[in-house]
Amino acid sequence: MPAVMRAAATAERAGVPAVAIGGAGFEGMGRAIGRSLGVPHVPIVSYPGVILADDTPTFRTKMRDQVAPAVVDALVAGSAATTDALPDAEPSPTDVVVSGDLDAVTEHFEARGWTDGLPIVPPTPERVAAFLARTRRDPDEVLGVLAPDQRQATVRSVAVNGVVAGCRPEYMPVLLAVVECLADPVFRVQDAGSTPGWEPLVVLSGPVVGTLDFNSGTGALRAGRRANTAVGRFVRLYLRNVAGLRIPPEHTDQGAIAGTFHVALAENDDAVAGLGWPSFREDRGFDAADSVVTVQSVVTVSAPIYSGGETARDHLDALTRGMADAIGPWAYTGLEFGAFHPLLVVGPAVAAALARGGVDKDAIRAHLGEHLLVAASALQTCAWNVGSTSFDLDAKVAAGEVDDRYAGTDPDRLVPMLQRPDDLGIVLAGNESRNQSRGFVQNHVQGVPVSRRIEEGP
Repeated sequence: MPAVMRAAATAERAGVPAVAIGGAGFEGMGRAIGRSLGVPHVPIVSYPGVILADDTPTFRTKMRDQVAPAVVDALVAGSAATTDALPDAEPSPTDVVVSGDLDAVTEHFEARGWTDGLPIVPPTPERVAAFLARTRRDPDEVLGVLAPDQRQATVRSVAVNGVVAGCRPEYMPVLLAVVECLADPVFRVQDAGSTPGWEPLVVLSGPVVGTLDFNSGTGALRAGRRANTAVGRFVRLYLRNVAGLRIPPEHTDQGAIAGTFHVALAENDDAVAGLGWPSFREDRGFDAADSVVTVQSVVTVSAPIYSGGETARDHLDALTRGMADAIGPWAYTGLEFGAFHPLLVVGPAVAAALARGGVDKDAIRAHLGEHLLVAASALQTCAWNVGSTSFDLDAKVAAGEVDDRYAGTDPDRLVPMLQRPDDLGIVLAGNESRNQSRGFVQNHVQGVPVSRRIEEGP
């Protein structure tokens, strides 16, 4: 729907009346995007049902008997008949919007869609001021503009949502860095409500992990440690309240099944230093002394990957199997869109076993690049089912968009899942007394990893 509304906006600005056609259930997202693009009057005609779940005769019948007549009617009626009422004016950034006890405040916020369904910490002026005192930045400084609502992301709004999420004031520099990542155009926050239902993952690397008591050990991605949990919750609240990505009834977030927020992942610096490996922040181009936030999309998570054996190869083979099962034919997205950044979280004991066998991060990436394979036909089928019906691996080889490793005549030939193995992220975290790792699958150009150094507070 975002692409359809952008095309409609382009046509309208050129003086050509437009009608947007989308799948049923996408109207709310389409109207929100239309408002943000300055074309709230563009009519939206919905296909009745799910296009890719209908057979060809059904599709043609619906298009002929329902969609085409609705498009004609919308063009004849003009825009006035389909103009949405403008949303109510928002309170100013410093307004007190409700007074009362905790239950009254929570009910007020929930009725207006300002929560994630969980109890909140009321963002009183005093609490917000405590957060703002942790940064030198002006409260009204704009960090970026977030779609689909095209709302300004300000330092003050970071503080307000940090309070609501249950963060401590000392987390404020981390939260600012997170929002700077979300607001970077490269991250494409406008796609955070797409149907795969991907969720941002925050990765923390550096001294801040110890200073703010983030958990990088057992249960590293389990809700329980306040720092990890509250920062993860903050991201989901900020996307809801500032970007405007909401689940029904508004439908601006179209995650078909989706999931909930990830708690923040913290890197185990002691484990990294003990092996002499570069840290995740150094992999991202920062200095070892820096504290760094990275935010990336995660569309799915692997099963636990247990590895063991006499050699480093035994561990590598287990990591390969686990990552292959997690990625599968979804690897087509990396080839289709030209970006793919899976993340491998390696348990410290597994990393130590690999290091004893002479394997470092580059060797892990090289092994996975060579051995993560999938049938070309599976990529083609997955692409078709998602709706990327123009995906053609052979055409991409001929055009030089992918290299000769993807060439061949056998439709079931095995091809690499990772076009560029160096794009695989590796973080050391988890139970130091267990041989477990886990893989996270990133969603191509949507939510590519973006990093920011955490600025020290006043």
